[in-house]
Amino acid sequence: MSEDGAIVDSALGFAEAVAGSAAPPEVRQELRLIAVRYRGFDGRCHAGQLVLHRELAEEVQELFALMEGWRFPIRCAVPIVRYGWSDEASMAADNTSAFNYRRIAGTDRLSCHATGRAIDINPFRNPALYRDGRIAPAGGRYCPGDPGTFTGDDPVVLAFRERGWRWGGDFAHLSDYHHFEKPESA
Repeated sequence: MSEDGAIVDSALGFAEAVAGSAAPPEVRQELRLIAVRYRGFDGRCHAGQLVLHRELAEEVQELFALMEGWRFPIRCAVPIVRYGWSDEASMAADNTSAFNYRRIAGTDRLSCHATGRAIDINPFRNPALYRDGRIAPAGGRYCPGDPGTFTGDDPVVLAFRERGWRWGGDFAHLSDYHHFEKPESA
């Protein structure tokens, strides 16, 4: 527990948070480890961490402050290194994360997560729904109206959009409800 009573879900140093990543040095030097506060599903204040692109650090902290004020619940926010760099394991745990040097599933293209320019929030309750019926993570359930679940008119989604982020729920080829990204051109 922190001095202010928040439950500490993650207290890594930057080197620990990126240890074992395949990211090249030029990507790592653009990353920052930030602390975020949020309301958990237990109703209590939690302190987590995200690794993301340095240009987005302040904005993401502002977005998390809004979510905390709105009492939007988040399961946990732990750098994905704790899940052995496994996107599947992190999503199955409903973990909110950002940086993960990886390719877009099923492609040869680097994900926006590879440069810390994407965030996945509550992925188990906001899964990716593919047009062929697949769901990621496996077993994830999308139930609009449930706490911690996004819809297109959710205040959190609107706050991200207002700042130039794209929401995965708007993608044409799949509904990636947990995903928010802000590419360099945004």
